Amino acid sequence: MEPCILVVDDDREIVQAIAILLEKEGYRVLRAYNGLEALELAAERSVQLILLDVMMPKLDGLSALMSIRAKRNLPVIVLSAKSEDSDKILGLSMGADDYVAKPYNPQELLARVRSQLRRYTLLGDVHAERRPGLLVNGRLSYSPEAMQLYVDGEAVHLTATETKIMDLFMRNPGRVFPAEEIYRRVWDEETAYAPENTVMVHIRHIREKIELNPKEPDYIKVVWGIGYKMEKHEMHR
Repeated sequence: MEPCILVVDDDREIVQAIAILLEKEGYRVLRAYNGLEALELAAERSVQLILLDVMMPKLDGLSALMSIRAKRNLPVIVLSAKSEDSDKILGLSMGADDYVAKPYNPQELLARVRSQLRRYTLLGDVHAERRPGLLVNGRLSYSPEAMQLYVDGEAVHLTATETKIMDLFMRNPGRVFPAEEIYRRVWDEETAYAPENTVMVHIRHIREKIELNPKEPDYIKVVWGIGYKMEKHEMHR
C-alpha cells in the first residue's frame, strides 16, 4: 500500500495543489485545514508523513507539531511563508524533520517527501540508532572503512575523487577548507593552475548526487572568499 501523507494548511487551494501533486506520484492524501483537524487525523496509524503549515487558525502549526511529536515519531515537513533562518531553526528545534519555504518548488517538495519517507521506511524510524563506525550528518552517513557514502540510507555512487572530497568533509563537519587545501589534500600534489575551477566542478557533481536542490545546497556550502564547508545537521528531537 502506498504511503499516506497528511497535508495541513488553512489555504484550501494550497492543500488541493499539494494533494494533486502527491496523488500523481501515487501517494494517498489526507487533508486538514487547521491544527486541531491535524491532531485528529495524525492519530490515524496509516499516516506516514505530515506536511504542516505554521500559520493556522484554532491551533498553529508549531503547537500542533509539539502535540503530534509527543504521541508519534513520524516525519514532519514544515511549510511556511517565512523563509528567515530563525523561523527555520525554530521549526526544526520544535521537532520538524525538514522545512520548505513558500512559494515552494513542486519538484523540490516531492524530493523532500521522498527523502523523509525513504529514511522512515529503510531505517524503520528516521531517528533509528546509528550503526557503529558510520559518520552521520543529517541525511548523510559515511563509512570511512568502506569509503562509501549513503544518502537516506541508500548507497551513492561517487568517483574516487568525489569520495576523497566527501571523506574530507564528513570527517571535518563545520570546518572551512580553501579550494587550494582541498586540491592539495585530495589530489595529493601541490596547487595546480586555477585549482578553484577544478574543485568547483567536482563539488558541483557531488551536489547533484547528494542534495535535494543542488542550486540551494543544504550540505556543501560556499564560504565566499574562503572556500567550502560541510554544514552540520543535527538529528532533531
